[in-house]
Order: sequence, then C-alpha cells, then structure tokens
Amino acid sequence: MCRTVAERTLVAELDTVRPASTTAYVTALPDARAAVLTRLWRGLVHEPLPWITARTTDREGVTLRLADGRSLRGPLSDPWATAATVTGLDLDGALFDHPAELLAALAVPRGGAFATELDHSVASLALSRTAPRPPVPSASRPWEWEQGTTDGHPYHPGCRSRPGFSAAEQLAYAPEHRPVVSLRLAVVEGAQVSGAWPRELRDGRSVLIPVHPWQARHVLSGLPMGPGPAAHPLLSLRTLDTGGDMHVKTALSTRLTSTVRDISAYGVTHAVATSDFVERLVRRLDGRLHIARTWAAAGAGSADLAAILRRPPHVHADAAAGEKVVPVAALPALLGPCEPGERLDRSVEFARLALGVCLDLLDLGVALEAHGQNLLAVIDARGRARRLVYRDLADIRISPARLARHGVPAPPVSGRLLNDDPAALRDKVLGSLVTGALGPLAGDAPTLGAILEAATRDLAPTPDLHALRTQPLPAKALTLMRLDPKGGNDLWTRLPNPLTYG
Repeated sequence: MCRTVAERTLVAELDTVRPASTTAYVTALPDARAAVLTRLWRGLVHEPLPWITARTTDREGVTLRLADGRSLRGPLSDPWATAATVTGLDLDGALFDHPAELLAALAVPRGGAFATELDHSVASLALSRTAPRPPVPSASRPWEWEQGTTDGHPYHPGCRSRPGFSAAEQLAYAPEHRPVVSLRLAVVEGAQVSGAWPRELRDGRSVLIPVHPWQARHVLSGLPMGPGPAAHPLLSLRTLDTGGDMHVKTALSTRLTSTVRDISAYGVTHAVATSDFVERLVRRLDGRLHIARTWAAAGAGSADLAAILRRPPHVHADAAAGEKVVPVAALPALLGPCEPGERLDRSVEFARLALGVCLDLLDLGVALEAHGQNLLAVIDARGRARRLVYRDLADIRISPARLARHGVPAPPVSGRLLNDDPAALRDKVLGSLVTGALGPLAGDAPTLGAILEAATRDLAPTPDLHALRTQPLPAKALTLMRLDPKGGNDLWTRLPNPLTYG
C-alpha cells in the first residue's frame, strides 16, 4: 500500500511506463521503509544531534530524550550493522514505521526538507529492488560488476534519494536497471580544458562536452546539443562507460544522497594535475594500487556543464588470467556464496591489502576517500583480492608537510585539496575506508572487529594505525549533515571501535 507523496507519485508513473513492475514495487515498500528507518535510527542514536539531550541504553533498546521533553525509543543499534532490523520506533507512545513520517513528527529544524528526501529514498529504493537479477558479469562487459548493487549507501538514510528523477528516468538512467544511456554533446567555444581532450570530441575550435541526458533535459534545456555516444551507467549513476578506453564523469545538478553532483571549475582545473601526481606517487607502493587515470577535463565556466574523462579501472586486470575489477561495494555479494570461514578469510585478506595501501599512502602524504564506490579490487580467478584500483580523485587530500618528509615536492595544485591537519587527513581515510568499505563488508561490529584485528596485526606501526586500533572511529554524521542549516560541510561523529569494546 502506498502511503506517502513519493510512493504514490512513483507508483502512478510506474503504472504508465512499466505496469508489469507495479506489484513488485508495492511489495518491496515495507522492506524499503525498514531499510531506510534502520539507517535513520543509526544516525539518531550515534550522531551529535543538538535536539537530543540524553541517550539511555538497556538490554532491550535505546531511549532518546528530546529537547521538547518527548522520548523516542527503539531497538539496540549496532553502528556497523547493515541488515534492516528496525521496523518501528515509539515516539511518546505513537509507533512510526516510515522514516519520513517520523521526521515530520519530530518537527526538528530543517526536518521537513529531510523528510521529503527520506520519502524519495524509500520510494526509489523499492523501485531499485524491482530490478531483475543481473547476469553473471562478462569480461567483455566490465560495467556489469557495477550494476548489481540496488541499495546505495549502506548507512545513509538518503541512500536512494533521487529528487527530480521520475520513475521513467530512474528506469532509463539508474545502473541497477542496466539501461543503455545516450549521452548528448554540447558545443562549447572557449571551453576551459585540462589535459589532452580527444580529437573525436572536438569540432574545429569548439569542444564537445558530454552531457547526461537528465542534465540536458532539466538543467540545460535551452542549449543546442547533438547526439553523443551510447554508454552504460556505473555505480555512481552519472559516471558512464562508453566502451573502449573511456569513462565519462558528467555533471548532474541534483542532490543524490547528500551531494549535488556537478563539476566545479576548480575540479576541471585540478583534475589532470592531481591524477598525474598521485599516479606517480603510488609507484612507491610496489604495484599494490593503480589509479584510474584522469586524462582530460573540460568545462564551460559553469558547474552545470563540465565533464571529466578517465581510463576504465578494468584495464588494470589480466582478463586472460581470469582477473576482474570489482567495486568494493559489490564485494559482499561476490563473497556471499562462500562458507563463513572462507568469507572471513577473504575479507581479512582484502582489509589487510586496503588498510596497508591507504595507511602507507597516508604516511606519504595523500589521504584517499576510499569508500565502496571509489575503491575497486582486482580479484583473481580464485576470488581473492590481489591489487586495488582507485578512481575519482576529486575529494582526496594532499599534505605538503608529509610529502616533504619523504622528499616529495608538492603537486601544482592549490585550494581545498591541500591539508596538513593530521586529524583531518586521518578522518578522510578512516572515515571512508572503514565506514564506507570494511564496515559494510563485515556487516556487524563483531565481524568488523575480527577483520580489523587480523588485518592490522602485521601492518607497519604508524600514528595513524595506532589511532585506528585504539580510538573511536570517525564517520560522517550523515543525518546531522542533512539537517545542518549551513549545508554542504562534512560533519563528523565518533563511533565505537569494535577493537576496543565488547
């Protein structure tokens, strides 16, 4: 039964464009509500929200005391769990099983806008779960490894919020539905270009900038455009595989999860120099990490019209030897058929590789945002992680001071990419790798603790490793960020470290 505005709107559209999926969609709604409600409850229990004045935990659950005197009660919340376990929360005697309805009832500052996002998240998540199971990915179709994940961010309550996307547009553009997307090409004179923009994307002195069709219709509708290449959407939706040796990151001026996915002029200017620098630096890591190289970027002076071209991650796999490149977000599904002991062993192998690479690179002076979308694993024919690939360097941080300690000159970049604050650098790495990759791979705190204990046992001792093993772990305060009146800033919480409790 559809209860909210987003649910009713989406089902009405689905009745028109794909009526055969309507029953599956309505059937998926209760579990989608529970999945988003579980993520929201995690944020309410573990983030520093100013209108929660006290938290009390007993054997049966957690009670939150609100600033207005009311109380909200729910089950115990494992901050590292990924299963949907919350089916209802009690707000002063009233039971809520829909996250959007709960947010509206809480009546907190900016809660109305966030409730709308949660409504979209539930509705879109239910639609994502109607997608048919993907085929076994083929070496000739490497994008298929990106298209089997339906649920989005494992901890974000806005995991599937896609405002502005109709049911037809989600079916046409979202990777889990495995569409072929026809990009558009905007003709731009006097474009800002970095790197070697390819000849096939030029028209005389003009630059042809690939544009996502959603962007072309909703944001750049008055701009003349021609047809572009057919492409397959990847895990990030706005980044697409055009076949051959090119991935295209497009601007998409809508808020997916937390962020408006445009491409700033700063990003265009710094993309190639950053990629070249990091690619040279990772040669010190003995082949454990490859960079999906950014080789060109172009923009038209607006964050709404820009594109970045990258080499595909799969070029770093030996297909003849049975290797494949898999986004870390897809690893839980890949390891699903394993026996529990084998699954743990493989998770430890991956964690040891990922932590070793990211902490070694951090010691050198580069903090990767190594979550499940940016970080990929090269998996051998036996299903074991052998090397890593990293893509999308837009949100890394570079420490000139740490680089200097290793005799490495700072790259020719400026602005927000540069940061020497040890805490900020550590938060960037641990807050993405543990929360965005290892936590979801583990699925709960005890398993994560076992993985971290085994994976860190023999790593080189550094202050960053010591912090990982002994301190509460940083994680983005995803609910707080969506309720922050300033918006757009990274805000942090500290989660219980499974190595130091229970």
